[in-house]
Amino acid sequence: MTASSRHFGPPPQSAPRVRLVDVARETGLSKTTVSAALNGTGRLSPAVRAKVQEAARRMGYRPNATARQLRAGRARLIGYVIGEFADTPWTFLESPYFARLTGATAATALRHGYAVVLLPAGSLQGEWAELPLDAVVVADPVADDRVVEDVLAARIPVFSDRSVEGRPGAYWVDVDAAAAMRTALGHLGAEGARRPALVLPTSATRFHTEVLAEYRAWCAEHGAPELISSAEAAGNGPTVRAVEAALTPAAGPGKAPDALLVVAEVSPPLVLEAARRHGYAVPDDLLVVCMSEDTAALHTEPPVTTLSLRPEAIAEAGTELLVSVLEEERGEPAGVLLSARLDVRASSVRPGRDHASPQAGPART
Repeated sequence: MTASSRHFGPPPQSAPRVRLVDVARETGLSKTTVSAALNGTGRLSPAVRAKVQEAARRMGYRPNATARQLRAGRARLIGYVIGEFADTPWTFLESPYFARLTGATAATALRHGYAVVLLPAGSLQGEWAELPLDAVVVADPVADDRVVEDVLAARIPVFSDRSVEGRPGAYWVDVDAAAAMRTALGHLGAEGARRPALVLPTSATRFHTEVLAEYRAWCAEHGAPELISSAEAAGNGPTVRAVEAALTPAAGPGKAPDALLVVAEVSPPLVLEAARRHGYAVPDDLLVVCMSEDTAALHTEPPVTTLSLRPEAIAEAGTELLVSVLEEERGEPAGVLLSARLDVRASSVRPGRDHASPQAGPART
């Protein structure tokens, strides 16, 4: 103990917890009425509900979480993991897509009375085994993801992408990657692109595997060369280097790409700058589409066409499915397939053409 700390005496005692009966006494209402007002049940007038809620807020009343857990048999905690970032577990917060997905998941879960617990990718079972998790969300798991296997082995429901389809205790929400690529490549082809280059991460996720397969199928169908450049790691730096590699083909003059589809997440202004450094004018020489949720795409010159995976829609659908499984005790695996959205802007439209904004097609089940 330091000399300065001795001057303050013993630590202050915490205030006694405000109980439901205290709120009832304050408002002059019965415990039953107060409970109904706070839980949104019963046939009460808006004025009574407002009176009770204001008194509870002012007095600092909080429901007894332990009692609720015992009654419901749930802790109302959801684990959340980004499987793709096992090597750098917290960098997903720097990604506009994953930041929006995470925030929307937490907000939607909270509206249903659940809290989200962030777990690092690559977590070992011993690190979360003591947490009373009702379910675990594993966004973008890699092939044979250890976290998915451990959570299922622990008899905890898993919510992930379509790679878990058909597994007992697993549920999924996914984006139709093939339809998204067909829409993006179809748009570039309609604008005259004959040599579109693809930049994607070296990732073992189901989504990126399907993206690559669809690109190769499109190239075969249209007699186009496969121009593929891989970003060796997540982040703007590795992806910009992959973009530059795509723009400097080894085959020589006349073999350069006339369009660029960047699926690895990157800041769109950096893609335009890389194109300019290599002598391309966008969109005259090079059409550009980025799979991105970065709002900077709206404010570049020219504005960049983006393929959005709609993270808020994924979070909403996934959390609604999760809550229905937990609270309705659904036993059969289920899934939801969503469409991406192509927002066409000047970077991918030849001068003089109209700027349409097609959808990536209806979801297929």
